[in-house]
Amino acid sequence: MTTGRTIPPGETPVVRWNQTALAAVRATGVGPPVAARALAVLHTCIYEAWAAYDPVAVGTVLGDRLRQPAEKRCTENKAEAISYAAYAALTDLFPTEAPAFAGLMRSFGYHPDLAHTDSREPRGLGTLAARAVLASRHGDGSNQLGDLHPGPYADYTGYRPRNSPDRVDDPNRWQPLRVPDGRGGALVQVCLTPHWGLVRPFALKWGGEFRPAGPRRLPRDGEEFRAQCLEILGYSAGLTDTQKVIAEYWADGPGSETPPGHWCLFAHFVSRRDGHSLDDDVKLFFILCSALLDASICCWDAKVAYDSVRPITAIRHLFRRQRVKAWRGPGLGVGEIAGEDWHPYQLPTAPTPPFPEFPSGHSTFSAAAAEVLKRFTGSDRFGGRYTWKAGTSRIDPGVPRADVTFAWASFSEAADQAGLSRRYGGIHFAEADLVGRTLGRLVGDRVWQVAQGYIQGRPV
Repeated sequence: MTTGRTIPPGETPVVRWNQTALAAVRATGVGPPVAARALAVLHTCIYEAWAAYDPVAVGTVLGDRLRQPAEKRCTENKAEAISYAAYAALTDLFPTEAPAFAGLMRSFGYHPDLAHTDSREPRGLGTLAARAVLASRHGDGSNQLGDLHPGPYADYTGYRPRNSPDRVDDPNRWQPLRVPDGRGGALVQVCLTPHWGLVRPFALKWGGEFRPAGPRRLPRDGEEFRAQCLEILGYSAGLTDTQKVIAEYWADGPGSETPPGHWCLFAHFVSRRDGHSLDDDVKLFFILCSALLDASICCWDAKVAYDSVRPITAIRHLFRRQRVKAWRGPGLGVGEIAGEDWHPYQLPTAPTPPFPEFPSGHSTFSAAAAEVLKRFTGSDRFGGRYTWKAGTSRIDPGVPRADVTFAWASFSEAADQAGLSRRYGGIHFAEADLVGRTLGRLVGDRVWQVAQGYIQGRPV
């Protein structure tokens, strides 16, 4: 498979709009929760418009109020309606990227205009469907409009970290870091969307419905806490080229499509592999992106509830004034360093994400997505491949020494590798990974059941 960053001719309009949304995610640099919500809103708007042309499906907001007569239920009308819905959604979500959205509309032969609202025409129906979903989502607790606190998606809960960049007052809690800005200066991390557990989910009752038991704490779990740090140091000192590539491939950091978008790339592959119709892709991406949204909500609920320390802070705190064997930095290999100087296998400008550790977002997103893809395709079989070229690491010059190819036999295998990658990269402890996998599977199962209710015309 390819990286998914270009769309071959012949893809369904659903995939084309998803790809355009991923480009907007990369261009604007939004974090994983905001990306997950944007993708879910986009594909809910598309689904809402499509449902009007299906004989049984009902919309998530409008129900069957836009239902069209049988003679209008053709692929051409569906394609036009979902494109107007997608255009309305994305211009609302990413206003700075509107020219790109208008360009895609023109490539389809549609005029990028949202003035028409006659539901008897596909363009009007799509616009109305999107407006209904957007109106519902504007008040979902995400603070998209900045009406709960100034600034789009700004925190309105008053979250404050227990630790400062220069001092650890509580070794169990998240510490914002002072990191290089890539221009010779530095900036202090600000916690990303700590209010996200309050966002209204698609299928969960509330963000904390599946909240897991908490992580290890000091002094209660002293030996276990130290052991999880030693495991991360062991990875750091023994990383193979393949493990380094796994860590970097799955990083999905700033400027990428983020972890939710990464699984959309896999869905593009599935669409091509299985020869999806427009109807197939409407349903697949509606369910998948709804699962990614709910995964973001329940994961961030737990992250903020436990406010858990990242490995970089825990290791520097526990092993300060001690010598440890670890990766020393780009091009420097492995050797002894001061514990307080330990650095994860990550880019210097993004050494660890700007939010608490437990549970792993990568693991939660990936397990939820894998569960949906298994259910939709009727099998865990994946067959995706990716080759990382020799010497192209952005983290460690010259790595890998030879091409590294991943071949994922199953969606579950890919999801597990995504979770493990964060341990290789020094971002997460094993417990956060494994708990995130369980959490994601629970989310995927619930979202699948609720989405089927809408698709089959029997919402629960």
